[in-house]
Amino acid sequence: MNFLAHIYLSGNNEMLSIGNFIADAIRGNKYDTYPEEIQTGVLLHRQIDSFTDAHKTFRKSTKKLHKNYSHYAGVIVDIIYDHFLAKNWSKYSDIPLEVFAENFYQLLQDNFDLLPSKTQKMLPYLTTQNWLVSYATIEGITEVLEGMNRRTKSRSKMNLAVNELQEHYEEFEAEFTSFFEELITFSNEKLKELQSQK
Repeated sequence: MNFLAHIYLSGNNEMLSIGNFIADAIRGNKYDTYPEEIQTGVLLHRQIDSFTDAHKTFRKSTKKLHKNYSHYAGVIVDIIYDHFLAKNWSKYSDIPLEVFAENFYQLLQDNFDLLPSKTQKMLPYLTTQNWLVSYATIEGITEVLEGMNRRTKSRSKMNLAVNELQEHYEEFEAEFTSFFEELITFSNEKLKELQSQK
């Protein structure tokens, strides 16, 4: 899953959501230098990723992209699923997406010194381009995919994946909806397990 899903699956725990958000920037066991709740967020993030990558519905989604995007298919589906979460946000949260995103950006600013340098460098783009809200539109997802493609020096051609998104839009949305219900249940159970180990 991509940024928005990881933050959402952290519930109302601010430090845990920071950990879940920064996890990709932290290698191996280097997370153990962080406060306990951030550590839990990192570990939850890793559990979510493992569950997602192995899930039959997620794999069904990636299969539509393998031919054209090879090993980048999973990254693209992560972004596509965030699109459907953002688009259907009111089904999952009583807090408007714009408010949720603004609160999270402020949380990151308030805890800037805790963030890995990679995340600190990304933060201005995240906030000024309002990534979390932009996911809700095709235009926003197009910009995200174009940015990802630039980061791969245009090798991935991920910018073109918006074509498959539009072609299989209803299928992707149905797959996301089915999968995300399972992921919410898994994530809640895994979080309780991780917290009980502390």
